[in-house]
Amino acid sequence: MIRFRVLIAAVVVLVGCSVSQDQEVALGRQNADEINAQLPIVTEPAVNSYIQDLGESIASKTSRADLDWHFYVVNTKQINAFALPGGFVYVNRGLIESTDHLDELAGTLGHEIGHVVERHSVKQMEKSQKANVGVAVVCTLTNICHSGLAQAAVQVGGSALFARYSRLDELQADSEAVVNVSRAGYNPRGVTDLFQVLLKEREYQPTAVEGWFASHPLEETRIDRAKHLIATLPEAQGKRFLVDTPQFHAFKDRVASLPLPRPSAQQSGLP
Repeated sequence: MIRFRVLIAAVVVLVGCSVSQDQEVALGRQNADEINAQLPIVTEPAVNSYIQDLGESIASKTSRADLDWHFYVVNTKQINAFALPGGFVYVNRGLIESTDHLDELAGTLGHEIGHVVERHSVKQMEKSQKANVGVAVVCTLTNICHSGLAQAAVQVGGSALFARYSRLDELQADSEAVVNVSRAGYNPRGVTDLFQVLLKEREYQPTAVEGWFASHPLEETRIDRAKHLIATLPEAQGKRFLVDTPQFHAFKDRVASLPLPRPSAQQSGLP
């Protein structure tokens, strides 16, 4: 409870003010500590090493390569990904299992990295004028105001407040993804290919992707804009991009083989 109060105080101080990079990183780290204590974060070394290496290969090509980036896999079948301020990026197991090729996962990470690069969540906070927004951020991100790890996995991994971006934010993150995955040598078409996969998933498994569509507005016009950017961007022209690798499929198989977390008494609603 003490940590909760300290975290609320930290957010309330920042609301309505200019947020420095040091403050942004400190807030992201505090939220990451709370989230990692509640969500079923994968601890398998091979999985963690792969997602960290892949994420860093993209983040290192951005204008915020100086951040200490951290990438995590959440052991939940919900299809989603989200990012915290300061360089903390999470991708759900369900999304990894939905990808067909490496470039699709790279595109997902590139998109979430883009939100951090553009400081979208920080800009939301700087524009906010009410202290209770800070409380809402903490409650939504960490789920500390609610009980149940299962709820946290859905609410935090599915619709974190920091992932509730505007359509303009989403377009900017798409642009960052296309540019930076191209610079890293991955096929930028993976960005739009994943969008198509998610749209199909919504037809057949709407509950599995509802968190993604709630937090990431996705329309055909957005896909068309990303395709146009790929077709005209200098970084995306005349290169032999990496589309897929055996290592990615070994990683994906390892993720798929992980046991799902067992429901605890708290998750099942028991006292």
